[in-house]
Amino acid sequence: MILTGNQIYEEVKKGSIIIDPFDPALLNPNSYNFRLGKQISTYESDVIDTRNKASIISHEIPDEGLLLQPGVLYLGHTIERMGSSVFVPILGGRSSTGRLGLFVHITAPLGDIGYFGQWTLQFRATVPVRIYYGQKIGQMIFVHSYGEITQYTGKYQGGCGPQPYNSKGLFDYQNNDDK
Repeated sequence: MILTGNQIYEEVKKGSIIIDPFDPALLNPNSYNFRLGKQISTYESDVIDTRNKASIISHEIPDEGLLLQPGVLYLGHTIERMGSSVFVPILGGRSSTGRLGLFVHITAPLGDIGYFGQWTLQFRATVPVRIYYGQKIGQMIFVHSYGEITQYTGKYQGGCGPQPYNSKGLFDYQNNDDK
């Protein structure tokens, strides 16, 4: 079950949801609008090797905004540090952002219980579009979980700014499908 905006507010007050900084004006009927952080990154290489940590080039979004170009994958981040040790966070773009031809957070909308930090966002523009630091860019919903909770302790915990792809742990299994 998805928490309403009023319930998100109550859970923030209780401390079972962390949104920092928190602004009640950013609450929706069943989500919280998050804002775009200052850093935008792109990968240094045109080819990303999934066995190696990828290098990124980071830029600050200038006051006049940053023009995103089609065909480029951009990594951004939320201003807010968000998470919950009780509820499942689900991240997505806002419909108003989608109407601009900007895909926000292309994949992996399901967050882990116990992750706390700024969220890395993947952007892809279908047309040239200018973005600005601090603009409302997406929304977070929180969902009740069922069953025993295991807290996230993975490689992206506590992320600050855009986090590039990290292959750590990706090949830590034995694939028996090829036998």
